[in-house]
Amino acid sequence: MINRLVLWNVDLTLVDVTIVTREAYADAFRMVTGRPLVKLAPAMGRPDSEIVFETLAVNGIAVEDHHLPKFLDALAVSFAAKRKRLAAEGRAMPGAKDALKAVSRLDGVIQSVLTGTIRSNAVHKLTAFKLDKAIDFEVGGYGEEVYPKATLLQVAQGRAKERYGGVFTPANTVLIGDSTRDVQAARIGGAAMIAVASGRSTAAELREAGADIVLPDLSNASEVVAAVARLTGR
Repeated sequence: MINRLVLWNVDLTLVDVTIVTREAYADAFRMVTGRPLVKLAPAMGRPDSEIVFETLAVNGIAVEDHHLPKFLDALAVSFAAKRKRLAAEGRAMPGAKDALKAVSRLDGVIQSVLTGTIRSNAVHKLTAFKLDKAIDFEVGGYGEEVYPKATLLQVAQGRAKERYGGVFTPANTVLIGDSTRDVQAARIGGAAMIAVASGRSTAAELREAGADIVLPDLSNASEVVAAVARLTGR
């Protein structure tokens, strides 16, 4: 019986593929607008849909309804073309593979992702570092879905219910991420929060935002498992 749902943020929690991602955005921008990308909006834990809108705006493009789907399609094509470079030019975050494997051994657990990255790119990112084996991508929430991350968390809980049965609440759902936006999504959406200070938010910022547990990174798999067990054992 599945009675624990663990949702992972992807970028700077499990992997860092910043260089390839920036190049994919530049290519997608050129494909959609016919112009070179001058400035890429910062990610800051936001979904691709938000980054696309702001990137178009800061580069002087009058945003219209058709821009988002075209840009996301172009981003998927561009990123897929570069996927063989991910392992060479990016990295798995310290301890990510062992942490995923260790959490998968917990009784009644299913793991998926709650990420600002569009689904196809999230799959490429995790597959490049062999981090995909423990992940059920059907349950996750992704950057092409134009919802706030807190709402997307609830969408993921609903997908888990449909796929596995049971009800997923703050008592048995954990989000693991690296940004204060992840913490806010957990607090609003209805999940416990394990924050890792491996991204651009400091441990102090993550605690102040309301994370239940803050870890320096994922390098101690036993610590990660203990945190998940504690937060889903209520």
